[in-house]
Amino acid sequence: MAVRLRHTASTYVRLIWAQFRAITEYPADFWTMAVTGLILQAVQVGFIGVVFSNVTSLGGWGFHAMLMLMGFMVLADAVTEVGWDGIWTIGQRVITGDIDYRITRPAPVMLQVGASAIGMQAAANVTTGSIMIAVGWSGAGVAAAMIPAALLLFACAVVVQLTVITSLCCVAFWMKGPAVSFAFLGAQVQENATRFPLQIYPRAVRGILTWAVPFAFVNFIPVSILTGELPLWWLVFPPLMAAALIGVTTLVARTGLARYESAGH
Repeated sequence: MAVRLRHTASTYVRLIWAQFRAITEYPADFWTMAVTGLILQAVQVGFIGVVFSNVTSLGGWGFHAMLMLMGFMVLADAVTEVGWDGIWTIGQRVITGDIDYRITRPAPVMLQVGASAIGMQAAANVTTGSIMIAVGWSGAGVAAAMIPAALLLFACAVVVQLTVITSLCCVAFWMKGPAVSFAFLGAQVQENATRFPLQIYPRAVRGILTWAVPFAFVNFIPVSILTGELPLWWLVFPPLMAAALIGVTTLVARTGLARYESAGH
């Protein structure tokens, strides 16, 4: 088992390194996407700034807590863009039969697909997400003693982000078409809904975003714990949710691969 894990990890690192070399072969494309990402995040922060120039709080949250909220979402998404962006191509690979090639290689199929691309906008998002968290952390007065908890919460946030998007992309095994529509819909809901505190939404919406499609565990739950909106005993839930989603996503992926029927699926 240990040897197999080392082999899988080594294969993953080699695949990601190959993708990194590929995108740096085209520096103009890379910098265009990086600058575009920076502008997009600056616009979003500017929008929050405009909102708080007219109100003192939103759902009980101040400007700096909102910066942390957005920063967690942006940074978690950026990490998945670096290490798992290829998952967005799974619909096309199912239709074209590219999965055949992946099945014959001595590495997990989903790992090969996930590591087959790196988002060029990831560098900008890592930078802006980190800055937003740092500025928000300082402004919100979060104690330095919460850093270990923040690292745990962020690790869980990345797992939740990756597994939810992967599960939604795997719907392509059942829906005949190259587009991963459910995943794009989920990403849009996350980007537009969870940049704000969930207190502003009806209870049903809060329940869906927390327990059904748990994007709240990417940013809302972690930031609520760090800022004291939720008690510290809530720290138990993000690791449990992350573990549960790993199991669910593994089951979904294996079931999808089991019904895969090669090209023309």
